[in-house]
Amino acid sequence: MISATELRKGTKILVRDEPHIVLDFQHNKMGRGGALVRAKLKNLITGASFEENFRSGEKFANPQLERRDMQYLYEQDGLYQFMDQQSYDQVALNKDTLEDVLGYLKEQEIYQMLYFKERPIGVTAPLFMNLKVQETPPGVKGDTAQGGGNKPATLETGLVVQVPLFINEGDIIKVDTRDASYIERI
Repeated sequence: MISATELRKGTKILVRDEPHIVLDFQHNKMGRGGALVRAKLKNLITGASFEENFRSGEKFANPQLERRDMQYLYEQDGLYQFMDQQSYDQVALNKDTLEDVLGYLKEQEIYQMLYFKERPIGVTAPLFMNLKVQETPPGVKGDTAQGGGNKPATLETGLVVQVPLFINEGDIIKVDTRDASYIERI
């Protein structure tokens, strides 16, 4: 059990039988009364965010979330097919569940899937991914005053990132999936 006074950013708790993550919190001590904790929570199933007050004595259960390695297979009729790396079971997810990782979906790549009560509720892409540049304008020397400019590049997954001028179509680049930034050419 997690006490309301132990809430921190990133803590996962069970509220009204659904898993939530603490986005922000504030501990308020009243003059004569008990302390209150004001927390901004995000529902991990629906994605809805809200604020709520809790008394300092309230306790929350751990949501018992499970992470599994899943391989992305293909997309068909708006459903994205994943295969569990342990049991080889296949799971189909719709676009709404995958909105955070749609720009990083690459066939045969391994992703972390978050489960709550044997139900998939979210997918996390690897921290860094190697992706091929499909389309980018040619970089012309002299385009910038200092020589270190950037240009947009469309990757094989449809994601558009800013890359240095020396990157060409067909190059494979390393991308940070947290902020969609270029790291290096492979």
